Amino acid sequence: MGMTHQNRVLTKMREQYSHLAPTLQLAAKYVIDHPADFGIDPIRTTAEKIGVSTYSLVRLSKELGFPGFEEFRDPFRRALRATSKPIISSNWLDELSAQGAAGSTLANSAENSMSIIKQSLRQMTPEISEQFVTTLTNARTVYVTATSTSYAMAYYFQHIARLILPNVQFIPRDMANPIVDMNFANEDDVLLALTVHPYSQITVNACKFARQRGMKLLIITDSQLPLSELEPDAVLTAEMESPYVFACYLGVMAILESLLHLLVIAGGDQAAANIKSYRHLKAKVDGTSPF
Repeated sequence: MGMTHQNRVLTKMREQYSHLAPTLQLAAKYVIDHPADFGIDPIRTTAEKIGVSTYSLVRLSKELGFPGFEEFRDPFRRALRATSKPIISSNWLDELSAQGAAGSTLANSAENSMSIIKQSLRQMTPEISEQFVTTLTNARTVYVTATSTSYAMAYYFQHIARLILPNVQFIPRDMANPIVDMNFANEDDVLLALTVHPYSQITVNACKFARQRGMKLLIITDSQLPLSELEPDAVLTAEMESPYVFACYLGVMAILESLLHLLVIAGGDQAAANIKSYRHLKAKVDGTSPF
């Protein structure tokens, strides 16, 4: 029941988000994006991370119909206990942490990496994943777009996905604006966009254009709220927290790998044959032995 109750609270926050005061929106966004941290941290720590007062968190609790902060946080604590099985034994992390400054940094990085992957895949529910796969496989053309660091992730996804779905295109093709490549798109097509904070305006504009054309819109991002006005058909959200100054893309990569796995399964024998054919052709062209 822990996860169910937590999901109800998250749904309620998303529904009421646009009606909240700016400070409460800031707090609500943090809770939605970091449910695990919210379930662990005391109120003062949470307030410091968000940059608001503890009173704001109490106000948010009451706006959502809870008597106080503890009642508001309780569903998140219960959900955390329900999913707190360790991914891997922590013994090696303890040993690594004891090996000087470099070992301590590596242990911290490893622990953060595992946490990011776990939290990202927890949010990749079967319902949303199936919606992604169904939408992609039924499309006439799938356009994949992104900018900056997300560009590399999107290119990787398209490179593998085209073996399963030959109608997958990466845009922009010639370093122009992706909108140009969707000039002939219509309601039979899909745009899959990758964008994380600070949310590329080029990608956002491409999403808006896709909506104007009646295309279906799928988004992989780090928070559902800032892009909610685009009214995407489905969203997959990745955890991006990092112990260093740049965001960590492991969560995005884990989501993309899982999505590719689901597409391969959905593609059945034909997908397997396509991948096998590609491997043999690549081996022949590159002059290496097929594997």
